[in-house]
Amino acid sequence: MGTDVDRVCTRTRSWVSDAVRKVNADANRSADTHLLVYPLPPEWGIDLYLKDESTHPTGSLKHRLARSLFLYGLCNGWIREGTTVIEASSGSTAVSEAYFARMLGLPFIAVMGKKTSPEKIELIEFYGGTCHLVDDPATVYDVSRRLAAETGGHYMDQFTYAERATDWRGNNNIAESIFGQMAQERHPVPTWIVVGAGTGGTSATIGRYVHYQCHDTCLAVVDPENSAFFDGWTREEPDFTVNAASRIEGIGRPRVEPSFIPEVVERMIKVPDAASIAAMRHLHRLTGHKAGGSTGTNLWGALQLVAEMRESGRAGSIVTLLCDGGDRYAHSYYSDAWLAEQGLDITPFTETIDRLRKTGRWQAPAAGGDA
Repeated sequence: MGTDVDRVCTRTRSWVSDAVRKVNADANRSADTHLLVYPLPPEWGIDLYLKDESTHPTGSLKHRLARSLFLYGLCNGWIREGTTVIEASSGSTAVSEAYFARMLGLPFIAVMGKKTSPEKIELIEFYGGTCHLVDDPATVYDVSRRLAAETGGHYMDQFTYAERATDWRGNNNIAESIFGQMAQERHPVPTWIVVGAGTGGTSATIGRYVHYQCHDTCLAVVDPENSAFFDGWTREEPDFTVNAASRIEGIGRPRVEPSFIPEVVERMIKVPDAASIAAMRHLHRLTGHKAGGSTGTNLWGALQLVAEMRESGRAGSIVTLLCDGGDRYAHSYYSDAWLAEQGLDITPFTETIDRLRKTGRWQAPAAGGDA
C-alpha cells in the first residue's frame, strides 16, 4: 500500500505529464508558419523574405516562446496543478501564455503598461487571463515578482528565460524552420537574418543556431526609439537602461534584458518609430499583409541591408519576421489620429522606401543609427 507521499507524487507527476502532452499536442496540430516573398526586382539578385509568425494559433511570434516557457516551467517543477501563472509583458507574450494557461486550467495574470493596445488586453481576457496594468512599464518586473509571492504562483519571467527555454540546436525552433524553408530558394543560406530584440530570445536562438550549423549568415538586430538594446550593445553595457517608454510594442524595452546575447549579433540598426510605422503600412499596401509595428521595424532594417547589398553588387537573400497581425493596432499604428497625437510624420520614411523600390538607392532621413 502506497504512502500519502507516494499518492501525492503520483498525482503530481500524472498532472504534469498530461500538461506536457497537451502543450506538445498543440505544436503537433500546428503547421509551420509561411515564408513570404517580398517583391524585389529579380535582376537585383537579392531576395527578401518575411516569416509570417502571425499565423500561429494566438497570432504572433510569441506563441513559440509561450509554448517553450510553459514546457520549461512544467519540466522544472515550477508549474503544477492550480499554479497561478504571472507574466510581465507588452502584450503578445501574455496573449499566448493566457492561451496555454487556459488549456491547462491555470489562473493567469498579465502585468503590462497601461498603454498596451486595447486589442491585446481584450485577447488576454478572451483567453481567461487577468490584466494588471501599471503606470510605469519599467515596474512590470517587480510587480510580477510581488504578485507571484502574494499568490504563491509562478512568475514566468520571459525576459530571463527566453534564451534558455528554447532549444537553440534545433527541435523545430524558428531558426531551423527558416533554413529548412529556404532550402529550395536560389540563395538558400541567407546573407542576413534581421530580427528585433524584445526579450532577446529570438536573436539568441537564431545566432546560436547559425554558429552551431556553421552557416555563413550574419545576424542584424533592429531596435526602435526609447529602447535600451542599441545603446547597450554599442557601449558594451549589459545593464544599460532608458527612462522612456517605447511606442513599438513587443521589441522596445527599457533595459537590456537578461536573455539578450550580444556576442551573437553582428550588427545593430536603430530605427525611428516613424520609419517602423511607414514600413508596416507600406507592407500592407504592397502585399496585403497587415502587420504590427515591430514588423515595420524589421522591414525597415532589412530594406536598408538590401540597398547596401545592391550598392556593393552582392547577391544573396535576407530573411526577417512578420511578428504579429495589424488588427491588434487599429487604434494606434493604423490610426492617422494616433500618429498626429504622437507627432509622427511618416511621409519622409515612406518616400525613402518608394525611392528604393524605384531606383535601388537608399536615402533615409537624418535619424536613427547603425553599428
